[in-house]
Amino acid sequence: MEELKLERVYRQPADLAGYRILVDRLWPRGISKVKAQLDWWPKEIGPSTDLRKWYGHDPAKFPDFKARYLAELAANPAYPELLARVKEELVRQPVILLFGAKDEEHNQAVVLAEKLRADLAAS
Repeated sequence: MEELKLERVYRQPADLAGYRILVDRLWPRGISKVKAQLDWWPKEIGPSTDLRKWYGHDPAKFPDFKARYLAELAANPAYPELLARVKEELVRQPVILLFGAKDEEHNQAVVLAEKLRADLAAS
């Protein structure tokens, strides 16, 4: 099984060998669709607008943000499809979760990757 990676979409792609998924609800400012080199953009998997605005990328709020986002994912009908697609692609190639946030440790992609890894290990 291949690996699940995280990458900031604004960086020059470190690795184009992989299935590239943008996990932000909003398209990253200043990035062309060509430059992003995406395979899939399930925008509904990103945090709700209310949650995103409440969080405001404040690291002090990250524990609460994580709990709230996990609750959203548990109720999100798009999550099972994402999990199935990631599982399917990992058989063939790495999967790269792309995000736009500047803070690479306190963002929804980190939470999502952790949940995906746990759910993949349990399946």
